[in-house]
Amino acid sequence: MIRLDHTHVMSTFHQYRPDSPSRVKKGLANTLCTALEVHAQLEEEIFYPAVRAVTQNDVIAKSLEEHQEMRRLIGQLRQMEPDTTGYDETVADLMRDVMHHVADEETLVLPEAERLLADQLGELGMQMTKRRLQLVRPRSGEIALDMGRAVSGHTVALAMVGVTALGLLVARRSGHLDLSRFKVGKSA
Repeated sequence: MIRLDHTHVMSTFHQYRPDSPSRVKKGLANTLCTALEVHAQLEEEIFYPAVRAVTQNDVIAKSLEEHQEMRRLIGQLRQMEPDTTGYDETVADLMRDVMHHVADEETLVLPEAERLLADQLGELGMQMTKRRLQLVRPRSGEIALDMGRAVSGHTVALAMVGVTALGLLVARRSGHLDLSRFKVGKSA
């Protein structure tokens, strides 16, 4: 789930162009900000405490510092308009910081978590999925508006299929979804 979030954010960053219309830039930047806010909260509430509980190596401290810097840049972006001087540079600063954070997390934190929490990853994924729904539900209108500003309908449809498939996979792996009662084959 964390890697999927990273992929989504990096993909959105790569869509951002300083010469895009203001509406598109604002939609992409807001999409990034919301995704990063939700992602950071999930990590801080659920994932990081689980990692800290099983290791003396405090790889989490640096991640928390990086989250604070991301929040600072997100706060700046939320106060700016796309045609404001410095907007594109602030998005670039956020992108640079996130890329560094993703690299650290995917090379240091996640491998350690996969090794030390292998038997708990399904449950952690379910907890994070449940919490994600709680966090995005009140912001669903805002999220839809920003995505509508920023991406085509085809991209949104693919993202929704991916999120649904991931949710089903996590539910099935954790034992919360039993597909054995559904038969695959010809229908009448």
